[in-house]
Amino acid sequence: MDWGSLVGIALALGGILLGQLLEGGALGSLVQPAAFIIVVVGTIGAVLLQSGWRNFVQGLKMSGQVFMPKEDDYPALIKDITAWSVIARREGLLSLERVIKDVRDPFIAHGLRLIVDGVDPTKLRDVLDLEIGAYETRQRLAIKIWEAAGGYAPTIGILGAVLGLIHVMENLSDPSRLGSGIAVAFVATIYGVGFANLVFLPISSKLKALVSRDIFKREMLADAFAGIAAGDNPRLIEERMNVYTM
Repeated sequence: MDWGSLVGIALALGGILLGQLLEGGALGSLVQPAAFIIVVVGTIGAVLLQSGWRNFVQGLKMSGQVFMPKEDDYPALIKDITAWSVIARREGLLSLERVIKDVRDPFIAHGLRLIVDGVDPTKLRDVLDLEIGAYETRQRLAIKIWEAAGGYAPTIGILGAVLGLIHVMENLSDPSRLGSGIAVAFVATIYGVGFANLVFLPISSKLKALVSRDIFKREMLADAFAGIAAGDNPRLIEERMNVYTM
């Protein structure tokens, strides 16, 4: 669990609500279902239109990593890489066949399979680089839904404000209905700007950082697999892997 993310969003929302109370306002005045529907549903529709269903669903799934990111234990990974290189050097590349069945990471399993198949180190690195590039493209397309939401939400909030003002103008003859229209107008803007800057854009930035970290790890693995395939000394491979953790 990433407690920093939880504390961050709690502080952001708590600061706004506390400021509302200190100004003498009621928290209930920020609860406007009509404004919420306009901003949230409108933003979802715009993002879905831009990104498509597949990227939209993938982006939603990735959002869980903001609060529960994958744990990357680099010392343990380097230890495994060194062990694989020792096995390959002492017993031959085919001996890594028995290691593959115990590997859960598809990328690692693919890299080891290429080594066992006797693929040339240069071509092995090319294949893994292509896989890394394709993976990065897919991930960043999915992340774009949050970045897009951060761009659309404020504008749709303004749209909600205009709709609220239209409602006000239509009921000038009935003062009892003016308050709800004005409330929707202003709260819709708050929802749009608030969701964009406190939720959507921070999630986008956090996911980009997590993907960059994952890509870095895959590049380290690709370098290690190419070294094993080339028959490099296990100590040399270990030293190269330690450079990635500095």
